Amino acid sequence: MRLGIFGGTFDPPHVGHLILATEAQYQLQLDRVLWVLTPWPPHKAGQAITPVEERLKLLCTALDDNADFELSRVDLDRQPPHYAVDTVKLLHKAYPATELVYLMGGDSLRDLPTWHEPQEFVLACDEIGVMDRPGREFDLTLLEATLPGLSGRVRFIEAPLLEISSTRLRSRIADGEPCRYYFLPTVYRLIEARKLYRNR
Repeated sequence: MRLGIFGGTFDPPHVGHLILATEAQYQLQLDRVLWVLTPWPPHKAGQAITPVEERLKLLCTALDDNADFELSRVDLDRQPPHYAVDTVKLLHKAYPATELVYLMGGDSLRDLPTWHEPQEFVLACDEIGVMDRPGREFDLTLLEATLPGLSGRVRFIEAPLLEISSTRLRSRIADGEPCRYYFLPTVYRLIEARKLYRNR
């Protein structure tokens, strides 16, 4: 069994998230992708984040019709801070004898040395799936010198260049700009019905 770990605040979850997760599952031959909703990410302390209950409803709606995508409550059911190294270790206990592949973007790989206990995180992951983009901004050789064992775990994913971000979508909604087709229809209807992201 090979499980992908796709973590984030998902504020809100959009089609870009779903496309990237699908590419990761296909290219890395993952049996399932666990979506880990982070209630209060340490690196976003002080930033305004939509209440976790609202984000959870949106994410569950986005994942509802795909049996290969599963919500994981590993971070939801424990006290903060929620560091990735602890998330991976807890998932190893929950899924023994399973290969865990942590999914991240190239920017996260570049910043990995600044994470909490980055060496422990690298050792806890069986593989690290990196969504590669044109003009990558990281040097894997230099990162390996700082985090031994990293390069042997990295698997690159050819990801489409999607200029979609949750930050930009929140702004578009607040400004009354069209954004309907950046979301699954069910997610968009829920955002509209609950009047989310109207005020910044």
